[in-house]
Amino acid sequence: MHLYQVVMVAISSVMLYLGIKEFANRETGQTLLKLSVRVTVWGGMTLIAIYPDSTLFIARVLGVVDNFNAVVMMGFLLVFMLIFKLLSAIEKVEQNISELTRKEALSEAHERIEQLRQEIKEKKKQREQA
Repeated sequence: MHLYQVVMVAISSVMLYLGIKEFANRETGQTLLKLSVRVTVWGGMTLIAIYPDSTLFIARVLGVVDNFNAVVMMGFLLVFMLIFKLLSAIEKVEQNISELTRKEALSEAHERIEQLRQEIKEKKKQREQA
């Protein structure tokens, strides 16, 4: 077993663990579709790292002439997954910003309502005294 195989299996394992953990914890934006895509892609990467000759079979199925082209295609798949991970992180940040904005707006509205109630009470007292 070569060093790249060990590294690829380690990275794939971490990505699979994180995906399953996020799905199990029901974190926002984690769907069964995202989990299945993650398991398929990273599981495939693990299988290819452990059994590199399997790319020959994939190359034949896809009609790619040699093994090198299949490996390049797998590299593109890895880049795609990294982009997918970045988009998921951006989506999570957007959701957090929306939640914080809503909380801040509700807090300000609550403060304004309390201020208006206080002003109404003061006006009632002034009317009663007059």
